[in-house]
Amino acid sequence: MAIRIVSSLITGYLLGSVVAAILISRFIFKEDVRTKGSGNSGATNAARVYGLPFGLLTFAGDFIKAILACLAGWFIGGANTLAGSPLGGCWCMVAAGVACMVGHCFPVFFRFKGGKGVSVGAALALMIDWRVFVIGIGVFLLMAIITKRVSIGSILGAIAVGISAYFLKDELPLKLMGIFAAVMVVVMHYSNISRIINGTEKPFTLGKH
Repeated sequence: MAIRIVSSLITGYLLGSVVAAILISRFIFKEDVRTKGSGNSGATNAARVYGLPFGLLTFAGDFIKAILACLAGWFIGGANTLAGSPLGGCWCMVAAGVACMVGHCFPVFFRFKGGKGVSVGAALALMIDWRVFVIGIGVFLLMAIITKRVSIGSILGAIAVGISAYFLKDELPLKLMGIFAAVMVVVMHYSNISRIINGTEKPFTLGKH
């Protein structure tokens, strides 16, 4: 039965490795977004380099792939199984979601250089509980607006997701997915954290494409 977990991990990772910003930059602008702006392939850098519409398109693409990964895991595990079952649909959903986030950050299709997991983390928050999603997005928007730095909003929003998932959900796999998403986003922002501490993190600006 462990094949269900393995299948969920593989499916989630491969879906996560399909990075929207890289595909958009290659097929529309004939370049690699990772050579522009901050060098990241997330929605923020896409908006910074190509403008808000492409940033939103990137966010939507990465958000949807994470939702699909979780749904695929739920289907593989068996949607009618108990959440507490070691090989139940909930555990397989979490396995796929976590693997999707890893794939997004380290995509096998793009030399393991991807995004920082914020868009995928937002999707995982929604799959955990709509309240967790609202809290995470709310903290993100509030802090990004106040500080004018998306990185600060992303870090604090991710932490809010981890904390709210822990306290709002009873199911262990959902708690773990929220905590993992939070830790992953914070770790992937290590360079931003260093600049924030040093006072050199630049405010966000939109591209003009």
